Amino acid sequence: MRKFISMFIFLTASVTTAAAQTPAAPAPPPPPWTGSVGFGLSLNRGNTDTTNINATFEGTYDPKTQDVWRFKGLYLRGDTNGTLAVDRLDLLGRYERTFTGRVYGFAQLQYLKDHFKQIDYLWAPSVGIGYKLIATPTTTFNVDGGFGLKVEQNEIPATATAPQTTIRTTDPVVNASDKFEYNLSKTSKITEGFIALWNADDFGDALYTFSAGIAASVTARTQLKVELLNTNKTRPPSPTVKKNDVALLTTFLYKF
Repeated sequence: MRKFISMFIFLTASVTTAAAQTPAAPAPPPPPWTGSVGFGLSLNRGNTDTTNINATFEGTYDPKTQDVWRFKGLYLRGDTNGTLAVDRLDLLGRYERTFTGRVYGFAQLQYLKDHFKQIDYLWAPSVGIGYKLIATPTTTFNVDGGFGLKVEQNEIPATATAPQTTIRTTDPVVNASDKFEYNLSKTSKITEGFIALWNADDFGDALYTFSAGIAASVTARTQLKVELLNTNKTRPPSPTVKKNDVALLTTFLYKF
């Protein structure tokens, strides 16, 4: 009996020691695709009936090489008392290639359709170079600039004195942008983004887009985000169109 107990203790100690010496399995690599989809809804019923929706998408394909693909989209639509008040679609696709630890090149395609800015479509392909001013686990801040083309079509509605008019232009453009993110904690962060598109023949003719927001996690996969979006077109297609549009968006996001 004493020999049996001694053998049991020896075998148990051997198994425990072997288990302690076995290295832990390495963590799986992060998935190449990351991003989020979001939806927001605002309703008002009473003296006025107002409905506003927004849908967003962000996706990044990063296989942890020198190449990264980024995609972003925003759709806004609203009506007041059954009359359309907001109708806008904003898309951006970008390819980035890292040259050094902080320097990267990019090629991108920007698209905008805005009914109330009388923009039937605006396509802006461009290429350029960027620099990562800050790249830490807590804070990132990138700036870049480039050049390309802008193809824009404006639909100007008929008036009492003039018929409906369609204007299509193609112009060389210069662009610049920045992107800032700061992690307040493991579950919240603030973001800022700016994109400028200048007509290369006349820098007074420009399109500016600015956004600033804060996001907080609800669960491991969901977030609530509040964002301010400001769009300014310095030379609208017609005098009846205001230069500036400001929107405050509240969006529920699902991360993948």
